[in-house]
Amino acid sequence: MSKLPHIGTSIFTVMSQMATENNAINLSQGFPNFPVDERLTAILSRLATANVHQYTPMSGYPPLIEKIVRLTHDSYQRKVTKDEILITAGATEGIFATIQALVHANDEVIILDPSYDCYEAPILLSNAKPVRVPLNDDFTPNWEHIEASVNHKTKLIIINNPHNPTGKTWTPYDFLQLEQLLEKFHNLLVLSDEVYEYITFETTHISVHHRPKLWHRSISVSSFGKSFHITGWKIGYVIAPEHLMHEIKKVHQFLVFSVNSISQVAISEYLDVVDLKSLSAFYQKKRDFFRTLLKETKLELLPCEGTYFQVASFANIADEDDLTFTKRLVTDLGVATIPISTFYASGKDTQCIRFCFAKDDATLIQAAERLLKL
Repeated sequence: MSKLPHIGTSIFTVMSQMATENNAINLSQGFPNFPVDERLTAILSRLATANVHQYTPMSGYPPLIEKIVRLTHDSYQRKVTKDEILITAGATEGIFATIQALVHANDEVIILDPSYDCYEAPILLSNAKPVRVPLNDDFTPNWEHIEASVNHKTKLIIINNPHNPTGKTWTPYDFLQLEQLLEKFHNLLVLSDEVYEYITFETTHISVHHRPKLWHRSISVSSFGKSFHITGWKIGYVIAPEHLMHEIKKVHQFLVFSVNSISQVAISEYLDVVDLKSLSAFYQKKRDFFRTLLKETKLELLPCEGTYFQVASFANIADEDDLTFTKRLVTDLGVATIPISTFYASGKDTQCIRFCFAKDDATLIQAAERLLKL
């Protein structure tokens, strides 16, 4: 008998496979198609013949952990210790290890829909209950509904800011509401998925690291893969209070023990030369370019405040569900996207689709030319 009977092949796999079969432009999966920084590849090339190929300590390569201490202070003015940091095999492993470590049987976990698909499985494998709470129609948190969904069994609320799939970012008001919620429910913890933390545009990213009231009750997850355009490296990190991190490390050591060594050493060196503050400007240029291209189509563009995803409505183009529409885009026009309904447990259909614009300009231009035929 399956432990996850209702979970099948992910929509990302389905759409990417359809893109391959139809020779379509793949704007569905969230990965860049442009070259990695030559400074990073040069470091990696040099390290290939260095003595960096054995296990690192379970928590991570010590110099990299020290760099994350410094990065967290530089980015958020928060002082964390090396014992509060864990290098993980991508953000997904960090999320999985955190949930498995902290969520017990019959606990409840709040997931705000639409949501990324890696949250629910570790909750179910913990014999706990995922409680899906829809965001407002503009994809902002509905705090009245959230608070009504929290009770004495609620162990965790998962937040994702900047938000995949919608590109929304949280406001100071949202964090104030979160802090007030934690004041009312003393056993409640926050798992903050911040893998797009360095990709925000007109408004500056607000992190749990900015909010001292949340420090002892929150676990943050970050992604070097997203920040450095190296998604295939599968490397991220978790920051949590030491007493929570102690439990997370117990699970981590039996999932992967330690993350691959050469990537940790390479990123540690790369952090000395890269400017993460430039990442937002880089992606804002791509966002603006892509939005300019799509304005010539019949699609209605929704706001994009962060991430490298653009959501668009096709409600004025076709009277069909979003999954049917996205499949037709692949077969008829040769462009692969993701239907937003798949991010809802209820399958709520808003007639919206998600594009990934982390692509080179030629790819975006070619995709827009095809979408003009809508």
